[in-house]
Amino acid sequence: MMKEAIYHRPTDDFAYPSRKGELHIRLRTKKRDASSVTLLHGDPYEIDDGVWQYAETKMKKTGTDSLFDYWSAAVSPPYRRLRYGFKISDGQETLIYGEQGFTDKAPEDVAFYFAIPYLHESTLFEPPEWVKDTVWLQIFPERYANGDKGNDPEGTLEWGSAEPEVDNFFGGDLQGIIEKIDYLKDLGINGIYLTPIFKAYSNHKYDTIDYFEIDPCFGTKETLKELVEACHRNGIRVMLDAVFNHSGYYFPQFQDVLVNGAESRYKDWFHIWDFPVVTEPKPNYDTFGFFPSMPKLNTDNPEVADYLMNVGRYWLEEFNIDGWRLDVANEVSPAFWRRFQAELKGIKPDLYILGEIWHDSMPWLRGDQFDAVMNYPFTTNVLNLFAKETMTPKSFAEEMTRVLHMYPANVNSVAFNLVGSHDTPRVLTECGGDIDKVKQIFTLMLTFNGTPCIYYGDEIGLEGELDPGCRKCMEWDPARQNRELREHIKKLIALRKEMPILANNGELFFLPHSEDEPCLAYVRAGSGKVAAIVLNTSSNSVEYQLPGQYTGSRARDLLAGEKVKVQQSSESTVRLPGRGIAILELENE
Repeated sequence: MMKEAIYHRPTDDFAYPSRKGELHIRLRTKKRDASSVTLLHGDPYEIDDGVWQYAETKMKKTGTDSLFDYWSAAVSPPYRRLRYGFKISDGQETLIYGEQGFTDKAPEDVAFYFAIPYLHESTLFEPPEWVKDTVWLQIFPERYANGDKGNDPEGTLEWGSAEPEVDNFFGGDLQGIIEKIDYLKDLGINGIYLTPIFKAYSNHKYDTIDYFEIDPCFGTKETLKELVEACHRNGIRVMLDAVFNHSGYYFPQFQDVLVNGAESRYKDWFHIWDFPVVTEPKPNYDTFGFFPSMPKLNTDNPEVADYLMNVGRYWLEEFNIDGWRLDVANEVSPAFWRRFQAELKGIKPDLYILGEIWHDSMPWLRGDQFDAVMNYPFTTNVLNLFAKETMTPKSFAEEMTRVLHMYPANVNSVAFNLVGSHDTPRVLTECGGDIDKVKQIFTLMLTFNGTPCIYYGDEIGLEGELDPGCRKCMEWDPARQNRELREHIKKLIALRKEMPILANNGELFFLPHSEDEPCLAYVRAGSGKVAAIVLNTSSNSVEYQLPGQYTGSRARDLLAGEKVKVQQSSESTVRLPGRGIAILELENE
């Protein structure tokens, strides 16, 4: 066996408490290298005649990517302490792997093995339970609905009368969202995520002027209270967007620096390189990206940290919001986020804290900063498979297996899965206008682990290129909506709620895929139920062969709501048209 491919560390995604008293342990081996793995585990102080006493638990292979196999086991140490190692076999050779390396036989010395010194309750990562059952709609308030023309900014255009630009306004506001709550309920949405609503210069509001005021074009604080209360009455959670990495150009403290330079009491609120402060030809201060209108805040400065903490507390305490989405979260001081998590969870323990991070986010997901991050690796892989067709079902299954094993299972259950946002082209545009591809994408997202988020308008087939094109006005005329797509998504959301194994109450594993297999297939299983999801990514009709254990199964087509028989000619097969979808609840005869 290839020893250099075998890997474990006693922390993060390889060893973590799942619930009180239970520890999940993972091991990575070279793909198809090991045929079995056994966990050797025991209390470090349980020694008899100088020999460490241990038990053996067989580990389960929980996934395979392009390079590695992943193995998992759950154990409950009776005294909350553990020493452990791995017995790895390929049928001919057997290795014992511990902290000190490899041997042929299990050493008697407990020091050889990996250690979990003590399972402290404070290390248990417990994201809010409600998030696991939430389906979100992301709303860009300026473009969702105009409920109060009295607060329209000067120069507001008629709704949908022009293409979105970086500087035009159509009058969307909080009252408009209130008036569409029945629409949200009918679709099945039980969480809304609003991009920034605080006073700002732009239409996107990521350039904050006043963190303690609602932008006048969106309404008042009373309107926000009415929105939150109306949502809560209807079983809908509300998450706001916090832009703490940078302020706007017209943020009063930054304006003071522009006027007073090195004499400004706020000069250390930002990262100023030298004085006087200039914006052209390039800013001489740190910014978001290279935008001079978004000066970066110094979140290591105690005054700045106190100010932003007051912002987080204010909107939570005064308006009873349910979550904070944190913009450009990976560029903000980790010390600030730890304080933010501790203080705000102290006010509302089930607050959902979501970070915008586009890359491997394990450092932020250890229970002391965020509950989840926006799952852009999921987005990328889904679009590559269905929209761009640059990935095969086999490579998708392997890559998503890698992504799922990047984080603990309890992190994956609240991962914020999305296929479009205000920062990306519309999913229908990515799919070249192919509605069948969009249906497949939403089928996957709404039968996958995590908490799925739909970008407003994607459910009725809005199109649009990258910002600003993806920020067009919501289409409210039913005659101009794709009602078929909306009904498909509505049905998927209902199924996710009716059958919890399609969400986070069931295991997910991909079925075997050959190199030329056109169908993506995976199984959701738990609580005595099994569902198979098969998506034909080709334009030709196919017969997908289910693995042998499903031979003779009766099946209920969950999308059509009818009983079907899994055909047994040529093994067990599922017939699918081009871009076809099957969600089958399987019952063995």
